[in-house]
Amino acid sequence: MSSRKIVLITGASQGIGAAVSRAFAESGFTVVLAARREDKLKEVIAGFGEAGKNCHAVPCDVSDPVSVDSLYAAIQEKLGRLDVVFNNAGINCPPDLVGDVEFENWRKVLSVNLDGSFLIARGAFRLMRDQNPQGGRIINNGSISAHAPRPGQAPYTASKHAITGLTKAIALDGRPFNIVCSQIDIGNAASAMTASMANGVLQADGSMKPEPTMDVNDVARTLVHMASMPLESNMLFTTIMATKAPFVGRG
Repeated sequence: MSSRKIVLITGASQGIGAAVSRAFAESGFTVVLAARREDKLKEVIAGFGEAGKNCHAVPCDVSDPVSVDSLYAAIQEKLGRLDVVFNNAGINCPPDLVGDVEFENWRKVLSVNLDGSFLIARGAFRLMRDQNPQGGRIINNGSISAHAPRPGQAPYTASKHAITGLTKAIALDGRPFNIVCSQIDIGNAASAMTASMANGVLQADGSMKPEPTMDVNDVARTLVHMASMPLESNMLFTTIMATKAPFVGRG
């Protein structure tokens, strides 16, 4: 059996997920990239060059229990075990005051960000508990919104606060099985999702101000470090953010 560690990354077809997948592939991991569209996953892997030869594209809708079960069945069949999961898939909806949020938008965000994170974590937990040697590491993608909300972002904020509770619960439940769980809270990593920040973002005081971003590859390097630690150690909560982002202090 190969000594390469096996990592699963959800939401891997773009943005943070794609950058993190590349970093893991270039660091010698076998990488399973999951997202809804297999064609986009294969395009991402093709961009890795030689590092892509140990990558696998598996389509998955994280909000669908059947699809998630199929993902883990494929991992079990192709690779036999799983060492690390980056529970990254997430979406947002247009900003709106909590009194005006459509329930459809609320459920859409929660179904991916929370239900999906639970389903991926549950599947990983089962596989890591039953494999030999036992154990592994689950890293949940929280957000600075897991600590402080933006105006008009009730669904996203609620989902990310819930991820913090999920992380703690998994970390506790995983102890008897050598399963480690941690959370990375990311603030303003440069990607297609944050490109509009240069034009101004609504602040807590009602003003619109541009916000600084950081290189997404710094996020990727942080995750590779977290995943490379022995299971006896855990970075339970890690915040990585643009240095001058309006998070610390009053806004």
